Amino acid sequence: MSESLKLDLPDAAATEDLGRALATAISPFPEAGLTIWLRGQLGAGKTTLVRAMLRGLGHAGRVPSPTYTLVEPYQVAAGPVHHVDLYRLVDPGEAEYLGMSELPAPGGLLLVEWPEQGRGFLPAADLELALQLAGQGRQVELAPASRAGRQALQGLSKNEN
Repeated sequence: MSESLKLDLPDAAATEDLGRALATAISPFPEAGLTIWLRGQLGAGKTTLVRAMLRGLGHAGRVPSPTYTLVEPYQVAAGPVHHVDLYRLVDPGEAEYLGMSELPAPGGLLLVEWPEQGRGFLPAADLELALQLAGQGRQVELAPASRAGRQALQGLSKNEN
């Protein structure tokens, strides 16, 4: 994972800053769409990061956690966004019933929390984020898994400098 980027996120504000920077790095979405997997234990900041990304993409409304609804759709200027939380799935095959094979929509963004719960039924990740608790803050590793993911990471690195 020599291409990966590791960052310390000392507080929620740093997580939100990263979300906004990611929004800038991925917008506009690639024509084929973009899939981002977010991994990490409960409380690691996955939903906080997604909320900040959506705000950075121009969404001004409410951003609930999709823990119970499983899928929350949004429309932003860059295209359609689907925020998915698979934590409650009992069997990976349940992801098929959610229509995961149809996402992301062309020119859209798919943000998947707990992707391991849908293994085998999800689109491949373009960018994987692994968040973990680290003292009072968090750490994140961003690893590209496709050309689009590498471009997003390059865009993020430019914003970080």
